Amino acid sequence: MSIEIKVPPLPESVTDATLVNWRKKAGETVRRDENLVDLETDKVVLEVPAPVDGRLQEIRAGDGATVTAGQVIALLEEGTLAPRPETAPAPAKKTAAPPSVKGSDRPVPPPIAPSARKLAGEHGLNPEQIEGHGRDGRISKTDVLAHLERAAEAAPATPAVRGTPGGAIRRVPMTRIRARIAERLRESNLNAVMLTSFNEVDLGRIIEIRNSLRERFEKAHGVRLGFMSFFVKAAILALKSFPVINASIEGNEIVYHDFWDIGIAVASPRGLVVPVVRGADTLGFAEIETQIARFAEQARSGTLALQDLEGGTFTITNGGVFGSLVSTPIINPPQSAILGMHKIQDRPMAVGGAVVIRPMMYLALTYDHRLVDGQEAVQFLVRLKESLEDPSRLLLEL
Repeated sequence: MSIEIKVPPLPESVTDATLVNWRKKAGETVRRDENLVDLETDKVVLEVPAPVDGRLQEIRAGDGATVTAGQVIALLEEGTLAPRPETAPAPAKKTAAPPSVKGSDRPVPPPIAPSARKLAGEHGLNPEQIEGHGRDGRISKTDVLAHLERAAEAAPATPAVRGTPGGAIRRVPMTRIRARIAERLRESNLNAVMLTSFNEVDLGRIIEIRNSLRERFEKAHGVRLGFMSFFVKAAILALKSFPVINASIEGNEIVYHDFWDIGIAVASPRGLVVPVVRGADTLGFAEIETQIARFAEQARSGTLALQDLEGGTFTITNGGVFGSLVSTPIINPPQSAILGMHKIQDRPMAVGGAVVIRPMMYLALTYDHRLVDGQEAVQFLVRLKESLEDPSRLLLEL
């Protein structure tokens, strides 16, 4: 019996996907739940598992093809396979170990998809130097593209001299996620009237709390106590005071959200993604930190689910982890505002008539001026500053 392998449902905001690479070839046997193919959308990489044991009968869409939800991409012939290796009877005779290179302790190279191997060869890359994010560290075409992007960004800029022999131009196709980021940023610039207000916050009290309770917190909850949970809690208190900043525009209507789903910008090898901490107002510090840690790990491995990236009423981005002192973040549409955190830097401050060194951070709130007035934006930042400089307000929700 032949079973159609179809592209899984895609969210409304995603119209198609790119077939990155097949994990199996036509004619090969597969087991139920074994990943057959990787599909890359503009948000995440999806795996398509085998619904039953059988043999991959026919592949109808090759590597690099653009596919849509419900499209048939292969046929699987259902059939019973031999027992899995771990349940099979032990062989009567021990087989010899595969030969190894004499005097070499080098680990076995990670598996690599054919399309990824071809692309790596075209660019003269050693697959052993590419980080794979598939199962068992398998390297996909997307991993190679991400490696090329990082290499291009890290390469020192050299001035182009007209007519110089040996000069070269490299063209690397955008990944789906990078293309989507470009599209979203352009959309944000075209549709919103963006303005940024700034303030600064003394994080001395929060640093004292983290230093004194960090070990006990980690032992009790199994997760590191970071700064982000404090900022999420403080942002929610400020959003409750100024609900228009948690709202959005749809046509000629203002949509107010009486819930607080906070997007946290996370860097990944494929680009910036914004997973959402849902119902953040109902979560404790440990729950927030746990979700953020999980998102960061899944972003690195390319295993974020689509539902993790959908929605969100307000976004926080932390450029400080990369050393940014001050910046103007861009709104994540259809939201109306985004908060930018920055590097904590010791600076001389006037406190009580004396000059003291304090750990300071610049805050930036970019907002859609069509909906949010400057007064509300400034007051939001002041409210945020008050909560962060006196963390007891977070506990008492004051």
